[in-house]
Amino acid sequence: MREEGLAPVIFYANSNIHPAEEYAHRLETLRAWAEGEAVEVVEGAYDAEAWEATAGRIGEAALARAGETAPRRGVSPSQAPSARSAAQVSEDETPLRGAVSPEASREARCRACYRLRFEEAARYAREHGFDTLGTTLSVSPYQYTEIIREELERAAAAEGIAAHFEDYRPFYDEATRRSREGGMYRQNYCGCRFSDAEAAAERSERKAARRAAREAEAAAHAEERAAAEAERARNRAEKQAYANKQARKRAILRAMRERRNGDAHDQ
Repeated sequence: MREEGLAPVIFYANSNIHPAEEYAHRLETLRAWAEGEAVEVVEGAYDAEAWEATAGRIGEAALARAGETAPRRGVSPSQAPSARSAAQVSEDETPLRGAVSPEASREARCRACYRLRFEEAARYAREHGFDTLGTTLSVSPYQYTEIIREELERAAAAEGIAAHFEDYRPFYDEATRRSREGGMYRQNYCGCRFSDAEAAAERSERKAARRAAREAEAAAHAEERAAAEAERARNRAEKQAYANKQARKRAILRAMRERRNGDAHDQ
């Protein structure tokens, strides 16, 4: 961005992050990195209630239509703001009529989440004399890139500023490598309580799949070992049968020699 003549200022607008300790951990990591890069960081308001009244409400509605359930944490309906803010997305604006898939459920709540945070950022940008709004959300291959672009451009236009959208996904692997080399904290879920539950479920599924694979491999090896042991047992039995046969032959020959020797002595 600096090479393009832009002077970036990071606006940390993440009321979606749950719990508050996770929010603080990520912000601390960001500030430590930004200090080394001489990038200013501005923290937006951490308003979990506003997020619950928008993206949280959409997420709950989507889950209900998908026949799923998720623990509601952070704010109760009685605590949520009653007035509908400009950032809220009505149910008429989301594909939530009738049964929906888990993917559609995620897409609906993510759009509401993007909208809330972009509107907050665009409002701050206009009020503080910035003329351009961009986002780093597009670096993640796990986000909805086109929806990010739509909501970024929508929020910027509403505040009369330019939208600077870049698809940063080609840099994801490099960003991952550099963050790991730098010992930076790397979260294992997007940020909200829904994504936390989904990530935990996915980790559980992967763990179960790995366990099933190990058990299948062990069972296959057990069958191989059983077959090998059965083959060894057959070999031992054959050898023993051969040894018994040879012993009987020797016994018969010995008896025959003894009879011959006895007959010769009698003569």
